[in-house]
Amino acid sequence: MSDLPGARRLVVKVGSSLLVRADGAANREWLEALAADLARLRARGQQVLVVSSGAVAIGRRRLGLKRRTLTLPEKQAAAAAGQSALMRAWEEALEPHGLVAAQVLLTRDDTEVRRRWLNARATVETLLGLGVVPVVNENDTVVTEEIRYGDNDRLAARVAQMIGADVLVLLSDVDGLYTADPRRDPDARHLPRISALTQEIEAMAGGANATAGVGTGGMATKLAAARIAQSAGCATVITLGDRPAPLLAVETGERATVVEASTTPAAAYKAWIAGSLAPAGTLWVDAGAAKALLTGKSLLAAGVRRAEGRFDKGDAVLVVGEDGSEIGRGVVRYDSGDAARICGLKSDAIEAELGYTSGPLIHADDLALTPARVARPA
Repeated sequence: MSDLPGARRLVVKVGSSLLVRADGAANREWLEALAADLARLRARGQQVLVVSSGAVAIGRRRLGLKRRTLTLPEKQAAAAAGQSALMRAWEEALEPHGLVAAQVLLTRDDTEVRRRWLNARATVETLLGLGVVPVVNENDTVVTEEIRYGDNDRLAARVAQMIGADVLVLLSDVDGLYTADPRRDPDARHLPRISALTQEIEAMAGGANATAGVGTGGMATKLAAARIAQSAGCATVITLGDRPAPLLAVETGERATVVEASTTPAAAYKAWIAGSLAPAGTLWVDAGAAKALLTGKSLLAAGVRRAEGRFDKGDAVLVVGEDGSEIGRGVVRYDSGDAARICGLKSDAIEAELGYTSGPLIHADDLALTPARVARPA
């Protein structure tokens, strides 16, 4: 299957039912085998991020919490006690392969509040650039029911969206989506590829994967996650996780369901900038900067005549030419006060003026050109 080998960046979601044994301890033998599978991807130059459940399941054993249903404070306590053991298990599994694990704990606000989203993205991008394997989990110790993701399938999709992943792998207790629950209906038919998540397709997930012994996810949540990923330009692979090398198994032709992406990660991100963010200010640029932007360059302070409006780092701003015509919209890397101070300055003079530098005012990756400008880049 070409989806995995061709991906530059992958997110792999591991659920509690795979990672935690029935007695509440980490399933180290399986985890070590998965770590070898992940190391194989890293060795061929792919960046890998893991979204891992398991903290609450491990923590409840450590705290002696035996009731099946826990109160929210008990869940938070179990997460606090279990997260360190979960990370230790990941570290011990990855270290023999020369891989460093880095803990990243997120709440829903970290992927939905823009400034926190930018900060989280910058941290994860740096970790991936350093060759680290980020291990992400929901910050269950502080999260409340009102601000929970609800399941790590959704968290994994949001993380894939945040970092522009090419493929999201959801390791499940079944080898993909069927037309009905294969454990109840012997005539259920496996679906290897899905291009559109129609109501008919989503209805097929109603009973599938509903009997997992540990964790909160089901096939319906996986398709909901796949929808988020699809709109972000990320394909989703749903496959059986309960085998030593589930990623290699998919590559060698074992059953899986692939939900195809509807666009590319870069195109989806630029569409989000162009259509979903209300501009908080305006940057006026000279003719040289306008020409550079239309050839795919970043917006440097030297080409900016003036900054208008009040905006913070991470806000969207309009970029207009000398005649006031819109060139594009972008996510700015400085607030309005600092942007005004560096207008016209060359890059090597910014740090002396501000005491820090964040690179260009708008990076090319964070700029969506106005369609008319794209059509005639003169």
